[in-house]
Amino acid sequence: MKSLRKMCGFTPYILAVLLNAITDLGHKIVIQNTVFKVFSGTEQIALTAMVNAFLLLPFILLFTPAACIADRFAKSRVIRISAAAAIPLAVLIVIFYHAGMFWPAFLMTFLLAVQSAFYSPAKYGYIKEMTGQEGLAQVNAVVQAVTIVAILLGAVIFSVFFEAFLPVIMPDSPQEILKAIAPCGYILVAGTVLETILAFRLPDIRPGDRQVSIDSVKYLRGGYLRDNVKLLREKQVIWLSIIGLTIFWSVNQVLLATFGAYLKDAAGETNTVVTQGMLALGGLGIIIGSVMAGKVSRNFIETGTIPLGAMGMTVCLFLLPNIESRALLSALLFGYGVCGGLLVVPLNALIQFSARDRELGKILAGNNFLQNIGMLAFLGLTLVMSLAGIGSVPLFYILAAVALVGTIYTLGKLPQSLLRYLLYILFSQRYRLSVSGLNHLPADGGVLLLGNHVSWIDWAVLHLAVPRRLRFVMERSIYERWYLKWLLRRLGMIPISSRGSRQALRDVETALKAGECVVIFPEGAISRNGQLGEFKRGFEIPARESGCAIVPFYLRGLWGSLFSFAGPRLRETSRIRSIRDVTVCFGPPMATAASAPEVKKAVSRLSIAAWKEYSQTFDPLHTAWLKTAKRYPGRRAVADSTGSDMSHRRLLSVCILASRMLRKRTVGQKNVGVLLPASVGGVIANMSLLMLGRTVVNLNYTSGADTLHGILERAHIGTIVTSEAFLDRLRGRGIDLSGILQDREVFFMETLRSDIGKGAFIAAMIASQVLPAFVLRLLFFQRVCLDDTAAILFSSGSEGSPKGVMLSHKNIMGNIKQVSSLFNARDHDVFLGTLPLFHAFGLTVTTFMPLIEGIPVVCHPDPTDAYRIGCLAAEYQATFLCATPTFLGLYTRNQKLHRLMFSSLRLVVAGAERLNDETRRAFKEKFGLEVHEGYGTTETTPVATVNTVDVLNTNGFSVQVGSKTGTVGLPLPGSALRVVDPETFEDLPAGEAGLILIGGTQIMKGYLDDEARTRGAIIEQDGIRWYKSGDKGRIDEDGFLVILDRYSRFAKIGGEMVSLAAVEEALLRNAPSGADTVAVAVRDVKKGERIVALVSGMNEPATLRKAMLESGTNPLLVPDKFFAVEEIPKLGTGKKDLAGARAMALEFATA
Repeated sequence: MKSLRKMCGFTPYILAVLLNAITDLGHKIVIQNTVFKVFSGTEQIALTAMVNAFLLLPFILLFTPAACIADRFAKSRVIRISAAAAIPLAVLIVIFYHAGMFWPAFLMTFLLAVQSAFYSPAKYGYIKEMTGQEGLAQVNAVVQAVTIVAILLGAVIFSVFFEAFLPVIMPDSPQEILKAIAPCGYILVAGTVLETILAFRLPDIRPGDRQVSIDSVKYLRGGYLRDNVKLLREKQVIWLSIIGLTIFWSVNQVLLATFGAYLKDAAGETNTVVTQGMLALGGLGIIIGSVMAGKVSRNFIETGTIPLGAMGMTVCLFLLPNIESRALLSALLFGYGVCGGLLVVPLNALIQFSARDRELGKILAGNNFLQNIGMLAFLGLTLVMSLAGIGSVPLFYILAAVALVGTIYTLGKLPQSLLRYLLYILFSQRYRLSVSGLNHLPADGGVLLLGNHVSWIDWAVLHLAVPRRLRFVMERSIYERWYLKWLLRRLGMIPISSRGSRQALRDVETALKAGECVVIFPEGAISRNGQLGEFKRGFEIPARESGCAIVPFYLRGLWGSLFSFAGPRLRETSRIRSIRDVTVCFGPPMATAASAPEVKKAVSRLSIAAWKEYSQTFDPLHTAWLKTAKRYPGRRAVADSTGSDMSHRRLLSVCILASRMLRKRTVGQKNVGVLLPASVGGVIANMSLLMLGRTVVNLNYTSGADTLHGILERAHIGTIVTSEAFLDRLRGRGIDLSGILQDREVFFMETLRSDIGKGAFIAAMIASQVLPAFVLRLLFFQRVCLDDTAAILFSSGSEGSPKGVMLSHKNIMGNIKQVSSLFNARDHDVFLGTLPLFHAFGLTVTTFMPLIEGIPVVCHPDPTDAYRIGCLAAEYQATFLCATPTFLGLYTRNQKLHRLMFSSLRLVVAGAERLNDETRRAFKEKFGLEVHEGYGTTETTPVATVNTVDVLNTNGFSVQVGSKTGTVGLPLPGSALRVVDPETFEDLPAGEAGLILIGGTQIMKGYLDDEARTRGAIIEQDGIRWYKSGDKGRIDEDGFLVILDRYSRFAKIGGEMVSLAAVEEALLRNAPSGADTVAVAVRDVKKGERIVALVSGMNEPATLRKAMLESGTNPLLVPDKFFAVEEIPKLGTGKKDLAGARAMALEFATA
């Protein structure tokens, strides 16, 4: 919910409410104080009860007209007219005061109440127009608190002035008292004028319903009264809430009417300021209780405070007649008020939440009507009892008995609410709940809630989030346990088992037809890997047969908790703060015929909203790493093949010193270039620059001098951080970059060792160890925003010139948290960091993620050096390897790399290019390891989907499938996929191929200095930014993504669209082991285009044509020409250089 101060119309509305309550109460206080001074005993009780009765009668008599007006006209208009009508009434009251006309002034309480009767339904109905359903409880708490503040202010202001204007010798008649305190009336006039001015500043949010009208004959005969009361009883939640409010305010009226007389008799108190002040403490208690109720109901309605408040009020009322001490009475009234606030806020919110918009005015007016009937009846009984000589003490015991009956009834009707509040008390110690999309949940009627299942306490979270009574479908073996069954049956649980699911589904259907809210977790089990599992189809039958609303939901924040199947390490690192943030997102209702795959897709999309909220809690990259460094100071952070090995403490110390040196070299610069490989030095350079608030631009040293020069100009890079040893190594490989360094400031990492003294290093080490994180952050870490650009990565340029992709701190942190939640790290895990830093996969997944998650990373600058990488894996017992399929292919073919060198690996992930079957098979054959393929782009930071390991659920021995061969996996948590028509962007059915759109918190900010290209790559729909990947693919029924090819990598041959990736797969199936190929489309005069194949590792590639035809390959997939090349053109990332391959093919084809 948006901030209250930013809510349109909230400020003038709440000030108008404040003034309205002050002026309404002011005249009543003057009359009551006059009665208090002149009368005593039962006569005082009777007259006080009559004053209160005059305030209530108009709400009863005008119930129907007030409801009609509130619904027929715009509520803002009704508020304005009602506020203006109070001005002449206030003027008339002043005249009566000056004339000493007590009884006419006494009767003016009735006319002021007439004005309030028309004002009240519009005033409370306007709340829902301002806030919608999600913030109802919180706004009601504010309104309730402000109203009580106004009552307190009114009581104090008017009582103080009342006592101040009284003469020293007390008059013995009410007429003389009114003349003496007549100036109090001017406060009433000023308040009504100011309230009217504020009312005219309220915006017109929603027009009235002109079809609403009133039949005067029907009104006089009570027909409307019967209809409206019947309307109130249609929904049990509304009826019970009104009954609860009626009892509360009725008891309050009697308490207010009798307390003055009790205080006079028991404590001998006659000062009206003291009396009103003690009653004001009760009002202050209601403020505190309302604030407490609003706090626990932030973004949802907490009904658990209802039985708690009722029990507290009952205890206070039983204690009240036994206490005479002013101090104890004040404390007791305060406690009574706190309990009342806990009661009334959720009851008011439930009425507004459950009412249909077009009936809200009638229901609120009906609420006022019944409350006032109850209060008038209680006051009538009080009047009768006082005339019969019954004093205040017996009346207090009667009130306590009434409250006790109400409490017992509440506990009987709301057992779930009390349980829910107890859950909240326990839950709030470790978790903070946020709810969004609550407006999508129907307030009544059958509702089937379907969503993900990540922990053992999902049911408790949903109980807290949903204001309706919930019935859960649960495992029968747990339900049948004798010590739980009685409670679970009382809570309405529906047991299910694999053997008796039909009866359970019939029970679900019956409950839905009865208008109940049923929760089913379609996965059928708690997630074992943090991903969405297969959605079972069992819910489809009761949903279809009952015709209920299907509402999808997504739970975020419990994967990684103690109650999930996440490992201990993830439990430790996934909680950013001491209190874990948990989010529940509800989506729009779906058709009753929605299938399991459709519901799963909807739940997946809801994860974007949940993660968007979660992302607001992230720290910037360098600050997040600081917290990790302070948590694990002695743990290895990074090592590399040169022998450098640093703990987090040592790395932090070096980065502090390096950042001080780099600050002087990069003054006034935003973007700083980094020309370093995956290494300890590369980590120091990137983290030091981030500590300065700079944007790191890791440069692709394999892209050529001209391309690099263009990148430096586009990114406005004036300083480059590099290493002399690395530049020498590049020159040894034929890459001379001295030309691009000439006109720029160059910082060599070797100067760190030469320029940093031993004393400075020791001081930095001591500071890193001794100073708390917040002090280090203030001293050495530049403050940045999450949306600031952290890194600019230039895309691979495999199809043309590289694009500068701007990634924010939020993008990178989001992708880190998404990926780490699936990797589920263990205590002894170690990453192999071999991918270059200029690649998004290398920067985000194998560099920043291990640092921030506290997982050691071992770097090697050359990803093609298979033997040395194997040595590092064996030496450091690496468990995670992320690489491109090209590099994995190199490892399988390298004879020096023994399978035992990779024996410690437990997870191998391939990305950045298509994983062919041959590479997958060869890797499994040599190393005994499955390769899990993922997918993403630089624009997605980079990971969007990934295959994970399958996990066995020993409860029923089912398997949660995390991987499917031939696919690139499921979307990450917090991400969603769409396959759409590339022209209309309309969603395509499951299994149909189209353009892949990717949404999630990891979607880039945009392209560097290229708004037009950014607009072409990003489409925003339903509040979600979707990246147009340019890839063609399809999503199967389980949500796994299959990539077919780039849209740009199709050849159009005689009207047929032929995938070049499919051609390459066919070539590899028929080529000998060790061969590599790339297919290119070139222009053809007759057919439009033809396919040319470049083949390495074969002397006679033309023999492939015969092999392909003999194996039954589709003739469309057989290239027109075959050319032997020494090596397929590759980029530094290992991906095929398609632009270079096309140029080479054109050269061969035209030769």
